[in-house]
Amino acid sequence: MSMASTKNLVPSHFSFLNSNPKFTFPKTLSFSLYSNPFCITCSKKVKRRGKLRYPSEKKKLKQQQEAQVDVENKFEGIWRLSKLSVSVHKDPGKDFFGVSDALLQEIAKVLEFPVASMLPQEAFKVVRKSFDARKLQKEQKFVYTVDVDVHKLLNLEPRTWEFISELEPKVGLIEHLPQDRTSGDIMSIVHACRKLGQDATTSEHGDRNLCNGSHTNASHRKPKVAVVGSGPAGLFASLVLAEFGANVTLMERGEAVEKRGRDIGALVVRRILQEESNFCFGEGGAGTWSDGKLVTRIGRNSGSVLAVLETLVHFGAPQKILVDGKPHLGTDKLVPLLQNFRRYLEKLGVTIMFGTRVDDLLVKDKHVVGVKVSDSRDNSSHSMNQQLGYDAVVLAVGHSARDTYQMLLSHGVSLVEKDFAVGLRVEHPQELINSIQYSGLANEVQSGRGKVPVADYKVVEYVNTNAIALPSNSAPRNHSCYSFCMCPGGQVVLTSTDPSELCINGMSFSRRSSKWANAALVVTVSSKDFAALDLHGPLAGVEFQRMFERRAAAMGGGNFVVPVQTVTDFLDNKLSGTSVPSSSYRLGVKATNLHELFPSHITSSLQQSLLKFDKELPGFISSSALLHGVETRTSSPVQISRSADTYECTSLRGLYPIGEGAGYAGGIVSAAVDGMYSGFALAKSLGLFHGSIELILGKAQSAGVAKY
Repeated sequence: MSMASTKNLVPSHFSFLNSNPKFTFPKTLSFSLYSNPFCITCSKKVKRRGKLRYPSEKKKLKQQQEAQVDVENKFEGIWRLSKLSVSVHKDPGKDFFGVSDALLQEIAKVLEFPVASMLPQEAFKVVRKSFDARKLQKEQKFVYTVDVDVHKLLNLEPRTWEFISELEPKVGLIEHLPQDRTSGDIMSIVHACRKLGQDATTSEHGDRNLCNGSHTNASHRKPKVAVVGSGPAGLFASLVLAEFGANVTLMERGEAVEKRGRDIGALVVRRILQEESNFCFGEGGAGTWSDGKLVTRIGRNSGSVLAVLETLVHFGAPQKILVDGKPHLGTDKLVPLLQNFRRYLEKLGVTIMFGTRVDDLLVKDKHVVGVKVSDSRDNSSHSMNQQLGYDAVVLAVGHSARDTYQMLLSHGVSLVEKDFAVGLRVEHPQELINSIQYSGLANEVQSGRGKVPVADYKVVEYVNTNAIALPSNSAPRNHSCYSFCMCPGGQVVLTSTDPSELCINGMSFSRRSSKWANAALVVTVSSKDFAALDLHGPLAGVEFQRMFERRAAAMGGGNFVVPVQTVTDFLDNKLSGTSVPSSSYRLGVKATNLHELFPSHITSSLQQSLLKFDKELPGFISSSALLHGVETRTSSPVQISRSADTYECTSLRGLYPIGEGAGYAGGIVSAAVDGMYSGFALAKSLGLFHGSIELILGKAQSAGVAKY
């Protein structure tokens, strides 16, 4: 009988015989009391070693070796417990992020503590909570990750000492952290860097390798930096640079969120498109009027992502985004957050110029020395240009700033074609998606006010178009098709920046309470797709987008009316009639055969993927599901070449292309992270910072093509 078996035979009340928390049984006790001479032994299993191991065994062994950290003192720091499951019927619900009695029961099981009610709730902190509604399991459940503060736990309940002493790391389940990984918001990180830098200049014991940096000497001129674009990348770059003491000017071609909201209202109600202030341009970038998703593929637990989320909380985001497995804000939460962000930047001395379009760069000896700007509100030919000098220019434009791409080419800047995705936006009744995902639990949604989250989905398929007769010089035959920017309880909105073009996106408010669910169903496209339509050069992807946006506008009949088709008709390549299900799109829809929109291989990919999606989500194919055209701006169609270390453009010194428009991000969080790292890199180049941010937040990661 093994020691593990004998341990289970010891009555649990023996653990409490001695009030001393360091009391343990003698090692000989379990053998003398529970030895068994009549045991049957089996031959030892021969383990594969070295090259004989299967790849799966090598991977598992590597994970185990990484998990087997040398825990010198189990009674210090944090124990992180993952994959703790609580039945939806026992959990308080999606809006509760504390430690419930049911969660205490699961914690007690991991600690092997006999009485869950004796565990002090104050010693535990929920760091992640998500809802698992997969149909393969017996019942839906909430899944938690919990941190155990050992010091606090032992102070409040000394009898847990023995149980902590038995804890061992397990891959994906139990992890020991020497200290809390909480990084704090960006302001506190920069302040810590400045303090360490100042200490290093006055003491021989300062840590010069970590953050040896501070403001430049007061007698020297502050470096002047222009940040072009007030999306997440531009805002976070401005924040870091201003905190380090740079003289920052933030330029935005669009309007502040207050005015921008009125311009969007005029578009939705009176069809008046302000070409510089709309769903794409303005304070906060394109993500402001969206679902406000904060999910990212660059590491949910990374220090950089946590720093961004902490900063958003500082400016008014709800605390739950730090814990929610699928955090989102919604437009109604983003607007006041951006106002708070702006006020803070202004207090730091940042000059913010709305309605200011950067028309050109001032270049001298292959070095950017300033920008040429104009009033984007003045559409007359007499609009005056102004030249402004700067030590560096951070280019944080969005993926719709097509005129900026053209301007960069005129200066010989290296722009590279980048894969992106195009397709259609599908809309279902939200009740149908709730029913598909939750079955009998669908009535618990209650328009976003219930116990479980409003149901969403994420689907991906790899489709093959070999069955279609295509020209030999046509596009590739294999495509990835996936859902993008799924907006539960949302609406379809217009994201055109030109009245002759039509493109759409989805948005929702924080409660996600509308009666519709929408998501883009998109197909990846590349340079081969562009070449098949005789489109070449760095901006071939931009022209590819324009081609289908103009075609969609024509199919809708103009005036921003969107061409639509039911999913069932799209699969059958027919048009049953002019009557279609109701749509959340407020500028009108027109029944059209969407097979006339894209090349056949893209249409076929969408058809095949819909059939496969329906197998994964039975009921997805429905006559009440409506396809809207066209979704083209999933991510930037180009990437502006830059140094991986300094973030400086490889073609022009003094220019720092960042964020989604530069091709290095794919959503709010990844763009903010890119802006943050570039801010530190530029501060270092300007002599404001002499450390390594990677030592604090880890190595930066690029999001690449966006897949929400």
